[in-house]
Amino acid sequence: MRETNTSKNLLLIFTRNPEFGKVKTRLAKDIGNQAALDIYNFLLAHTAKICSPLSTDKAVYYSEEISKNDIWNTAIFQKKIQIGEDLGERMKNAFTEGFAQGYNQIIIIGTDLYDIKTSDIEKAFAELEKHEVVIGPAEDGGYYLLGLTNLRPELFENKTWGTSTVLQETINELNKSNYKLLEKRNDVDVYSDIKDQPVFFHFFKA
Repeated sequence: MRETNTSKNLLLIFTRNPEFGKVKTRLAKDIGNQAALDIYNFLLAHTAKICSPLSTDKAVYYSEEISKNDIWNTAIFQKKIQIGEDLGERMKNAFTEGFAQGYNQIIIIGTDLYDIKTSDIEKAFAELEKHEVVIGPAEDGGYYLLGLTNLRPELFENKTWGTSTVLQETINELNKSNYKLLEKRNDVDVYSDIKDQPVFFHFFKA
C-alpha cells in the first residue's frame, strides 16, 4: 500500500463493497438484485479505468471492509476504510486525513457515474488552482464531485444525504466563497437513469 505523498493533489474514491442485495437497492426494485449488482460492478470497473491514468495520488475508501484482491490495483490506489456515522462524517474524515498528509487539493467522487471521464477530473483539479471549491452537480439535486483546497467542515454537516436538497444546501454555505460549478451529470440510482442508455440494456433485458 502506497502511503507517501507523491503529489500535491489527492483523489478520494468512495465506494460500497459490492454485495448482493446491498448495492443499488432502488435500482434493484425494478431490475432485481443480481442485475443491480452486475451494473454496480460495471460502474466500479469504469471508475477504476478512468481514474487510473490520473497523475494525482488516489485513495479508495471502502464502506465496510478493505478488499485485497479486487479491481483496485494497490500499485495505483491506496486502500482505506470509511470512518463515521453518516456519509457527511465519513467524507469529512477522509478530507481531514488528506489535508493532514499535506495535500493541497483534494477531490472526492463516488463510483456510480458512467458519464464521468478522466478529463473531467483533470478539469476539476485545474479549476481548484483558481477556486477554493469545485462542485460537480448531479441531476438528482446532489453532487457527483466535490473538490476543496482547505477543509470546510460545514459542508459535511446538517445535510440529509441522498436527497434533492444537498447541492443547494451546500451552495448556500458557499455564498462568500470562490467556487466553481462543473457540468451537470446524471449518476445511476434508479431505473429511469439507465433505461434509455444502450450500454446498460444487456443487464436487464433478456
